[in-house]
Amino acid sequence: MPNSKIAKKKIATKKPSVKSAKPLTVVASPKKNAKKKASLVAPIIVKEIITGEPVKRLLITQPKPIEGERSPYFEIAKKYKLNIDFQPFFEIHGITAKEFRRYRIHLHEFTSVIFTSRNSIDHFFRLLGELKTPMSSETKYFCTTESIALYLQKFIQYRKRKVFYGDGTTKDMLAIMSKHIEGEKYLLPCSETTNPEILSYLKKNNFDFFEAVLFRTVPSEIKHLQVDSFDMMVFFSPSAIEALTKNFPKFKQNGIRIGAFGPTTCIAVKNAKFKVHVEAPRHGIPSMAAAIEDYLKRIK
Repeated sequence: MPNSKIAKKKIATKKPSVKSAKPLTVVASPKKNAKKKASLVAPIIVKEIITGEPVKRLLITQPKPIEGERSPYFEIAKKYKLNIDFQPFFEIHGITAKEFRRYRIHLHEFTSVIFTSRNSIDHFFRLLGELKTPMSSETKYFCTTESIALYLQKFIQYRKRKVFYGDGTTKDMLAIMSKHIEGEKYLLPCSETTNPEILSYLKKNNFDFFEAVLFRTVPSEIKHLQVDSFDMMVFFSPSAIEALTKNFPKFKQNGIRIGAFGPTTCIAVKNAKFKVHVEAPRHGIPSMAAAIEDYLKRIK
């Protein structure tokens, strides 16, 4: 029988609470307490109607998806008649096995691993291979989004492992992790720009964890790009913002909309004195593609 676990979250009007994940199958919310249903009416969320020029040219600061690969960006381009360009603003440099040994830790000693990006997954399993270190089948994997959790299928038998994820927000994932403190030893594979919210929470709540920088991001040379020609630019790391300001020191945002994925990227955008128009992940919108489409729907 499968043993993989998926986090579920129940929402009440007064106080949100997160239940720890149950093995494998996504189970629908129980219908008990049906008599109280009328009093548990979810609050109405009124979305802001955005005024402004329509988005015609969109820049995604990541590599273009492989030909033939299904990507939500292609669907968005078709649906909203957009021209989407893909241009990586930074390069990923993984640390070597020799560099990793300086940490003086053994990967198999960790009972839980926290993943905040696909890059962290790639370099974690790359090092496992280089170091010839197998991970226990009982290892727990905690991911910030469902898409990151599903990416684990590339490296593990997903349905036979203990995988947890939240609703796309860091806060939700941390709430799930709070159910798994006793006896757990956590590893946080990351770049040099770790999510400060995660580090603060782990320290404050006395988690037994180790932060391991497994890869570094280096700004790319992009001076050939006409950044002023885009209506919206989307960034996925502080290094991408650094690349923008380094290659275009006189860049002015003017009417260009900016999207930012992750809290550290949002902070970098604001520190550069730019305005964030599209932010992800957030409750109900776990991906950047979903956030972009949500924004496009609301432009009037």
